[in-house]
Amino acid sequence: MEQKIYLDRNENNYGPSPLCLEVLRKSDYTTLSVYSKSFSSGVKSILSERIAKEIHIPENRVLLGYGAEDLLKQAIQCYLGKDEKLLLPAYSWWYYKKLASEVNGINVEYPLDEGDDSYHYNFEKLIDLYKKEKPKVVLISSPNNPTGNSLSLNELTTLLAELRESIVILDQAYVFNGFDDYVKSLLTDNQNLIITRTFSKYYALAGLRIGFALIGENIQKFSRLTNRYLGFNRLSEEIALAALDSSEYYKTVSEKMQKDKLLYYSELGKIKELKVFKSDANFILVKIPKQTYSSLKEFLISKGIVIKFMNEELLNSHLRITIGTEAQNLVVINAIKEFYNGARK
Repeated sequence: MEQKIYLDRNENNYGPSPLCLEVLRKSDYTTLSVYSKSFSSGVKSILSERIAKEIHIPENRVLLGYGAEDLLKQAIQCYLGKDEKLLLPAYSWWYYKKLASEVNGINVEYPLDEGDDSYHYNFEKLIDLYKKEKPKVVLISSPNNPTGNSLSLNELTTLLAELRESIVILDQAYVFNGFDDYVKSLLTDNQNLIITRTFSKYYALAGLRIGFALIGENIQKFSRLTNRYLGFNRLSEEIALAALDSSEYYKTVSEKMQKDKLLYYSELGKIKELKVFKSDANFILVKIPKQTYSSLKEFLISKGIVIKFMNEELLNSHLRITIGTEAQNLVVINAIKEFYNGARK
């Protein structure tokens, strides 16, 4: 039976580091029957303690959750009320657009602009909307899913300075590096800021559902909401710590992904029917002719290839392709080239 290639959910197909697998092999399974004792030592978790040390912030400013998805939901439910407004990107993960409705809040979407080879935040329109709508919460995604564009540190700093009257959630699930020095300064300068990250993408631990939030000084209500005095999943904590100890492994994987993104840009960029957008995440967005949408999907499925065919109001003739292993990427590239070369004959 032919093995399918799944590149539709932005998972890291290289898998977790060998150190993570070693933790599983050597685990003391007697720990499964007892709670964590981290709380008795004054911290929530050995993992939150480690993350805090990496970023040089107090441990109580690191919150853990069941993936970043869990923390996003909790943050919205904590700070957004009935008829209050959530300002969020128009081109964004569908899940963002469901969050406000769960608390009877209101979505207000700010635009992203399509450039020659990438999408861009439209700061002028975003800030104009912010001043007009006065949202309770602002959601920024960098890198943004599914467009792949991100904000530079200078852009982020400038933008946050304009949003000080609101709770700001900065979703960085697709940041593909470790802990940059700028994180501490952002949290220090922006006391209403929540930064969400995950071990699902970069660290290839999506199945363990480990997310974390880094919070500014004023986010104490959210901190109390997420407290778990009986602790967290002890095995997941140990595996996440092993991932943090594997910086060279993940750096190598990131370099391979970057190389393959360049291959996608080059090879798919030669197909005149397609527009390939540059991405800072582990996926790329490709605009295709609408009339080829269904036939390309059927063709790729016949080849055992599953990618994301966007079917949203603003993105309905686009592919989002997760960057897989080198071998997987070559199969996908060659299949798309085969389809469009054959379509011209």
